[in-house]
Amino acid sequence: MSAEPIAPRTERAFVTPEGVDLRLNIGDAGQRAGAFLLDAAIIIGVLIVFTIASAFAFSAGASMVGGPTGAEMIAVIWLIVFFLLRNFYFTAFELSAAAATPGKRVMGLRVASRDGGRLKAEAVFARNAMRELEVFLPLSILVARSQEGGVEGWMYLLAFVWAAIFVFFPLFNKDRLRVGDLIGGTWVVRTPRRKLIRDMADDGAGRMAAYDFTPAQVDAYGAKELHVLETVLRQGDRKTQRDVADRIAKKIGWTRSPQEADRDFLSAYYAALRGRLEQKLLMGVRRRDKHDV
Repeated sequence: MSAEPIAPRTERAFVTPEGVDLRLNIGDAGQRAGAFLLDAAIIIGVLIVFTIASAFAFSAGASMVGGPTGAEMIAVIWLIVFFLLRNFYFTAFELSAAAATPGKRVMGLRVASRDGGRLKAEAVFARNAMRELEVFLPLSILVARSQEGGVEGWMYLLAFVWAAIFVFFPLFNKDRLRVGDLIGGTWVVRTPRRKLIRDMADDGAGRMAAYDFTPAQVDAYGAKELHVLETVLRQGDRKTQRDVADRIAKKIGWTRSPQEADRDFLSAYYAALRGRLEQKLLMGVRRRDKHDV
């Protein structure tokens, strides 16, 4: 009797609204911590550059503004910029097509919706708003108290316990979810490093001679479905490719022959869809998914 292959501990079912199980792998704690540290380094770097630039700008007008007032203005502006950076840096990047900050992209991670649907803006806002409570609020309390003339020992202990609860929370659930992920309905998954998208499109372009998709058939899907189709082609699972090919054919009204290879059909449709989306993008039209009219 042959034993069935055991799925990796990080593998999770990720069923799309079309009913396709993509089997994604969640990011581990080390990858997520590394991504956060990289993003934090970028934010700190931007703040350092901004602080130096502001110091030079206000020093030039110090005679008119006055030393203490200028310093206070720099401090106020610095706090505003820091607030905007730490809140909108993560949100803006995770709302992009990559669904990942620069740190996550370096570590091979992206944010996804746990229900298999599209990643909604409210989910991204919710998961990142909780970071303020998880990390920045206890740190802000410590900084504010120290500026008032020292921090008592119990305040340090409280802030440490507060931050530790949230920081170590992902270690106590199998999906490595932050509190923000629980509230937003998201998780952080690995983006496998495989063949370049351009090469995949070239492969499909070589098979398009056997297919004549109409513009209406290609317009049935958008950028999100293109990424899903890319994942299906990369993984190479025959059953998944058959299911996806049948669902696409049914949706676009394409009659498939029994001899038609699933991968050939998917590769050709991938190339056609990518070309169509790129053509529309040149005209300033961006379709995020099949629901985006």
